Amino acid sequence: MKPKLLMQWIVIAASLAGALMPAHAAEPYPARPIRMIVPYAPGGNTDVLARLIGRRLTQAVGQQVVIDNRPGGNTLIGSGLVAQAAPDGYTMMLTTLTFSVLPSIYKKLPFDARRDFTPITLAVTLPNVLVVNPSVPARSLKELIAHAKSNPGKLNYASTGSGTSPHLSMELLKTMAGIDLVHIPYKGGGPALSALMGGQVSAQFIGLPVALRHIESGKLRALAVTSAKRAAAAPDIPAIAETLKGYEINPWFGVLGPGGMPISVVRKLQGEIARALQAADLKAYLGKLGAEPVGNTPEQFRSFIQDEIGKYAKIVKTAGIRVE
Repeated sequence: MKPKLLMQWIVIAASLAGALMPAHAAEPYPARPIRMIVPYAPGGNTDVLARLIGRRLTQAVGQQVVIDNRPGGNTLIGSGLVAQAAPDGYTMMLTTLTFSVLPSIYKKLPFDARRDFTPITLAVTLPNVLVVNPSVPARSLKELIAHAKSNPGKLNYASTGSGTSPHLSMELLKTMAGIDLVHIPYKGGGPALSALMGGQVSAQFIGLPVALRHIESGKLRALAVTSAKRAAAAPDIPAIAETLKGYEINPWFGVLGPGGMPISVVRKLQGEIARALQAADLKAYLGKLGAEPVGNTPEQFRSFIQDEIGKYAKIVKTAGIRVE
């Protein structure tokens, strides 16, 4: 082929390639609204945190972050939507410790927790607090353990569902303390809390922000928190580790996207979320609730999730927890 004709063909081929290229390929990210799925109903800790982060992220990136609540199936519904979404940075999820428990409590999941998600950042950690109905004759964790040993199988406790952090918090306590309490799972925090305050159950682990107002009013009695050390928001409440050395369950909230997201998009999201969490006003607000902002790197969050999956697999196996 003559050089002139060859050059004409090269020009034509280049023009066709440009015409066939997706229109959004050259768009700066983000070029349209971002959806943040919350696998819980509106109003809970996860939803509140998602909206706080969403507002800051909207301001930072210049595109609306839309909160999409998809509760149900012990977070499987919302998580499944993220796993199946396009990995383009326009769908992500704020999830919780439950995500790292799912591989242990279900024989078969509709996704692979390690492969089908891209860790973006660990946003916040927030301890649970062990509370009892005031009718329970125990004013400390040691007294509750003694009372439970004197009444094996007679005390019960509420949780927000099998495999949730309140459930696992109590199962680890039972194992380490050598006590027996009967598990009564409820469909959500509201019904579980109502049962505890109404005296239908004796004890429960609850997220610290929700519990504080009921503790202060005297409707619930606080015994201990699940974090390794006392929470700054409630320094008078001991840590369980002060009685049972080595005890620690630190519920967390983290942001993930679909597997295979471009690293440039992941780093942009992580950076903006981390900056939002470290803003003085938001950091102070979270601190009053007993929450600790983190905002670590995607690599650190991936390693953290791997460790959490292994940790809770042991607890689930020891407690014999299984959800069909």
